[in-house]
Amino acid sequence: MAPRTRVRSSSARIALLLALTPALALVAGCGTEDGKGGGGGASAGGGAPSRTTVVVTTTWEGAFAKAAGAQDVKVIVPQSVHHAPDYDPKPSDLAAVAGADFVLYAPFEPYAAKIKEAAGSKAELVEVNLDNDADKVKAEVTRLGALFGTQAAAAKWTADFDAEYGRVAQDVRAAWPGGKSPSAVSQVFTAWSAKLAGATTVGTYGPEAVTPAQLAELSAKKPALVLDNAHMSTGTVLPDSGARQVQIVNYPGNDLDLLPVYRNAGAALKAAMGKVGGSAG
Repeated sequence: MAPRTRVRSSSARIALLLALTPALALVAGCGTEDGKGGGGGASAGGGAPSRTTVVVTTTWEGAFAKAAGAQDVKVIVPQSVHHAPDYDPKPSDLAAVAGADFVLYAPFEPYAAKIKEAAGSKAELVEVNLDNDADKVKAEVTRLGALFGTQAAAAKWTADFDAEYGRVAQDVRAAWPGGKSPSAVSQVFTAWSAKLAGATTVGTYGPEAVTPAQLAELSAKKPALVLDNAHMSTGTVLPDSGARQVQIVNYPGNDLDLLPVYRNAGAALKAAMGKVGGSAG
């Protein structure tokens, strides 16, 4: 099972954050010694406004923001935290949020709104649909580009994404065992990878652990592949089924580049299909 950061008492933690708010707000509101302030307001000398500052909860939202054209992106949850909703916000997180123009979060990350509230930030809180399905990604990047005023950058990224996604999909599908679409069972948050591979989805599971009844039902469908979520894995999903289990990683790295997520998934899928042999469904 992937390591998880344990959550302490929510009420105690929020109380601590609120107690620290005045001091952090004072620090965030002051400029540095050279007269440069934070956030997206005008410079001390009355010049052009500084670029938009976007604070994101994880590298996943960060990659969406970067793709949309944001240049100043700050990530709160470390990449080492495999299950982001379990993250325990720290006082230093408040300082980052206090100077933001936008705060991006996902609905399954309940602490995001509390962070913004505790920090007293004037940032616009933006809920992001975190799904690596190609169509949904492009829709979110386009929407964020409009919010940030970076539509041209978002449009360019979308065009580059279409080209790279098409290349990866073509490469993976050329590796279909026996030239036929493999059957697959996917975790609910990895369905996008089945679509990338052109696999025939015969069942899904999660986010809860697979029950004995589900195990029997899914195994009976004799899938060639099981597309597991690396961030919520509970080990072998369908033991003794003969299916090749593939770990799919949803979160980008610290470079906030979303494209390697598809390249890496494609490579893993291609390698697994090479071991399936003639067992495709």
